[in-house]
Amino acid sequence: MGSSTGFARPAADPGEFAGRERLRASSAEFRKDVIEVTDGVFVAVGYSASNVTLIRGEGGSIVIDTAANPVDARAIVEAFGERLARPVRAIVYTHNHPDHSGGATVFAADDAPEIIAHETLARSGPEFGRGARGGGDAFGTALPDDLFINAGTQLEYGRVTPHTREGFLPPTRVFRGEEEAVEVAGVEMRLIHTPGESAENIAVWIPAKGVLLPGDDFYKSYPNISPLRGVRLRPPDKWVASLERMIGLGAEYLVQGHMRPVLGGEAVREALSAYRDGIRSIFEQTLAGIRAGRTPDELVEEVRLPPNLARHPYLQEYYGSVAWTVRGIYADYVGWFDGNATNIFPLSPAERGARMLELVGSAGAMLERAREALEAGSFQWAAELADFVLAADAGNGEARRLKAAALTELGERQVNATARNYYLTSAHFLLGG
Repeated sequence: MGSSTGFARPAADPGEFAGRERLRASSAEFRKDVIEVTDGVFVAVGYSASNVTLIRGEGGSIVIDTAANPVDARAIVEAFGERLARPVRAIVYTHNHPDHSGGATVFAADDAPEIIAHETLARSGPEFGRGARGGGDAFGTALPDDLFINAGTQLEYGRVTPHTREGFLPPTRVFRGEEEAVEVAGVEMRLIHTPGESAENIAVWIPAKGVLLPGDDFYKSYPNISPLRGVRLRPPDKWVASLERMIGLGAEYLVQGHMRPVLGGEAVREALSAYRDGIRSIFEQTLAGIRAGRTPDELVEEVRLPPNLARHPYLQEYYGSVAWTVRGIYADYVGWFDGNATNIFPLSPAERGARMLELVGSAGAMLERAREALEAGSFQWAAELADFVLAADAGNGEARRLKAAALTELGERQVNATARNYYLTSAHFLLGG
């Protein structure tokens, strides 16, 4: 790596890339499959950015979530084949994310199903998101295929077929409050408002079959409580409370909105309990640190999952991050200021960069230090040194190349898919991609 900058260093120990290889192995969770969860319940995994669940009832079917777009939805209809008994009597949205709600028209066809959701979905808009800067993209949409692995909870994110609202159908039936019982095609369901990854998220509980669909409140990764792409904190206390409600149901089958289902009552309880305990531990540690006067940077160094949870297969940081969660909680509870008076009105990046260049003598001297850091494997420091030059001269080609090499090295060592994608797309942008 790094040939574009002219630096050379010994070949990396394969252990340095263990994170990348673990992330690569996690892609097995998204392999295409139609899984029969239990009698009359099927889930299509890997055909779109999210799962679609089919429930066969009397004289028709129920569909839970509808994929990211009509193209994916048509592929899933074909994969379900005769298991999808027409008419579709109801479509249930677990939440408003476009990867779960973009293909409804395909499943509805001419069947005129009820479209059911919580009332907060009807008034929820798209997540705010951060404006594009420096080419960074947490989902890796523009990455070359040979660099892309996955998007954390899905194999692809709009790389072949984009997420669209083209196939969205607005709800025709909404429920308010915490819960509502409905019966469709002879199937009794309890719809439970379970805010977590989204404020409108609902869990679908089918008592007679022991099947629980938690929407995006559970998936095989540490949860994305404070996403890198820039959205509001997903309140951990509400997420924990929602998981508590789901644990109490005693489900035998857990069919999440991404990845493969969890089968067996003991396995379901253990997975949901670990998820709850992981979120709660980070939340409580962070609040305790804030009360003790710790800064965000200090907390990121100190707050960790307990060892038994850090090893848990459902809490690996493929999508969300403990460190980002800590920073998000800090900002949500006590704001942006870290308590250091120097940071009340700091120098602008451009002024700080100019003064740092003056301190070391020149941009060339700073870049030489960055090159040395890169060759020594100190990639974060190399990127930060390059940033001093770029703050003063955004078009400096050598600084851009050095930073791109450092970000590439950082990205290739990541187990977190969104961090990897952001590093590598930023590097691609710096090199003119």
